[in-house]
Amino acid sequence: MTHEQAVYLELLARGAATEAYDRPVLLARAGGAGSEELAGLEQAKQLALRVRAELEGRRRREAELSALFETAHDLAGLRDLDDVLRAIVQRARSLLGTEVAYLSLNDPVRGDTYMRVTEGSVSARFQQVRLGMGEGLGGLVAQTSRPYVTDDYFRDERFQHTESIDSAVGDEGLVAILGVPLTLGSQVIGVLFAADRRARVFEREQVALLGSFAAHAAVAIDTANLLAETRSALAELERANDIIREHSGVIERASEVHDRLTELVLRGGGVHDVAAAVSEVLGGAVEFVEERPGPATIPEGHAGRDGDDWVAAVSAGGETFGALVLRERPDLDPVDLRTLERAALVTSLLLLARRSAGEAEQRVRGELLDDLLDAPDRDPGLLRERAARLRADTDAPHVVLAARIDRADAGLEADTGGRESADRQRLRSAASHLAATRHGLASAREGGTVLLLPLGPGESAAELARQTAKHLGGALHEPVTVGASAPVTAPLAHPERVGPAYEEARRCLDALRLLHRQGEGAAAEDLGFLGLLLADTRDIEGFVERTIGQVVAYDRRRGTDLVRTMDAYFASGMSPARTKDDLHVHVNTVAQRVERIGRLLGPDWQSPARSLEIQLALRLHALSSAVIR
Repeated sequence: MTHEQAVYLELLARGAATEAYDRPVLLARAGGAGSEELAGLEQAKQLALRVRAELEGRRRREAELSALFETAHDLAGLRDLDDVLRAIVQRARSLLGTEVAYLSLNDPVRGDTYMRVTEGSVSARFQQVRLGMGEGLGGLVAQTSRPYVTDDYFRDERFQHTESIDSAVGDEGLVAILGVPLTLGSQVIGVLFAADRRARVFEREQVALLGSFAAHAAVAIDTANLLAETRSALAELERANDIIREHSGVIERASEVHDRLTELVLRGGGVHDVAAAVSEVLGGAVEFVEERPGPATIPEGHAGRDGDDWVAAVSAGGETFGALVLRERPDLDPVDLRTLERAALVTSLLLLARRSAGEAEQRVRGELLDDLLDAPDRDPGLLRERAARLRADTDAPHVVLAARIDRADAGLEADTGGRESADRQRLRSAASHLAATRHGLASAREGGTVLLLPLGPGESAAELARQTAKHLGGALHEPVTVGASAPVTAPLAHPERVGPAYEEARRCLDALRLLHRQGEGAAAEDLGFLGLLLADTRDIEGFVERTIGQVVAYDRRRGTDLVRTMDAYFASGMSPARTKDDLHVHVNTVAQRVERIGRLLGPDWQSPARSLEIQLALRLHALSSAVIR
């Protein structure tokens, strides 16, 4: 090996710069070396430079392959699509040493390609640009699925320039651009770019490198998309499983409520038992209401929304009994909705069954009362036995009550007969219900209703009449007038007493209507002296006691003469002056006695109606006192 060759081997070994390889030739020429020696040095220099270039290329390819492998490894570890795209652009810029790198994806719906990720970009317009197929360098790459490179973008006429694209590229200041397609099979999904803001020649090896990198990137993008689709599919499966579990739970609840409703029907449960069972199953508050709420557009047999509540009509045969109202449940799935509708159906069946049983009991109660009124010679033992089966009270004193609906517009109805018939039916139903709750009897009679009800402890016939009028009027939302008889002792043991008591009750009812006291309830004792004429018992002592009993008792306790003063006061035409002459007392004494009487009997004791009753009571009191003496 010559000295010159050794010099170049040393330069190669230490990786000297290209300029260092000229130094041995220059030194030899300066030292006066001959032409043959200089030619040998020049030949050795060229050989060393070729070796150096080859080694440099090998090192660069090794570095690129290593970087490509690391990039593929890094991309394989990414799962989120945005992370994958950012990693691709960052590594492309690093591998090629460019100022800017960016990636666009094709939009199959709009038929163009749009900027997705940029690295090193400073222009907002550039970052949002969209390229039609064939427009600009990127549009050409996306359309032809081939890489394109330009040393000077604005002077290159191979692709279509548009004002929007050129303006965006100009804003970014790009000059040299390399674009390679991102392909999956034969389909182009986007373009990967590397660009500089100065003129630059991209070598073939760099184009190939970016293309290889784009192939890895396309696979990574596809993998990320597949993972995203898989995650979405798994999420859908989880939601489907949740729905299946929820529906399974709903079906189980529906089966449970079906079993519970069936059990309720079989053991004779009521409407409120149904509401309680459905409340527990549906997790809300269910209530039965007799007046159906909600919009009329909800068809019968179905449930619908009424504000924040759910309403299911309870009806049968075109007749609405009310509704089941579900509260505290903002949403219902179809199965729960069907459960509410089924509960409404069961409720209507229970109500129909209860009505049928009630109507049968009404008929039996009515027949027993009709026998007491029309056939008093029936065997009392049999009557008591029938009453016991109806759970009627056979021992307490009873009152016979006659009731009628009294409406202000009676007689003005166009269909009077139909309205009266409906009124009688409604009154009979309400009266039968009242009789059943009070362990009595009721029946329709002579355009109205007759009831036989037991008296409660300390209750009078007049109080019972008023309570009955109030109850029936409230139930029917119509004024109901009720006349009552005097108490009848043991009516089932003495059925012959019931008929006369009914006649007395009817007379009281007629008297109330003549006195324009419709909608009230009263017995003979409430009608003053008129009650003496209407009652069968002619309770004179009771009338006197109710009318002037307080004055008589005052005289008896205090030894005063108020009764005689009242008698003289009315006899003198209610003149204090003439009264004092009859009584031989001072007029002030008369005034004091009249004031005392007013405090005992009330301020209206001198009114025409009251004074008539008081004068009659005074006469009867005087007659009874004379008889006693």
